[in-house]
Amino acid sequence: MTPRTQSPPAARELDHPAPGEIRLEGVLHALSDPVRLRIVRYLAAAGEDLACSVFDLPVSKSTTTHHFRVLRENGVIRQCYRGTAKMSTLRRDDLERLFPGLLDSVLTAAARQADRLGG
Repeated sequence: MTPRTQSPPAARELDHPAPGEIRLEGVLHALSDPVRLRIVRYLAAAGEDLACSVFDLPVSKSTTTHHFRVLRENGVIRQCYRGTAKMSTLRRDDLERLFPGLLDSVLTAAARQADRLGG
C-alpha cells in the first residue's frame, strides 16, 4: 500500500471583483448606507489593513458581516484572512483609477456631514 500525501488545506479565499468588473452604481450603492460609509471612513483614516473585529459598529455581528460583504462584492474593499482574522483594506487605487476623485469627494462630504451633525 502506497502512503498518500496530504495536500495542504486550501486557503480561505474571498471573491472580489476584478477592477474591470467594478461598476459605479455598485460602488454608490455600497457607500449609500451609513454603517458601510462609517466602515469606509475608518479604513481611509487608518490607511492600513484592519481586522473586522476592531470596528465598533451599532449593529449585530451578522449585520456587520453583511455590510463588509456588500463593500467587498462591489469593489470598495479587499478582504483576506490572516490566521483567523479577516483583514479589510480600502481599494483606493482601483477606485481612483476607475472613478477619479469619487472616493475623496464622498469621504470629504461624509466628514462635513459628521461635523455638521455632531458625529
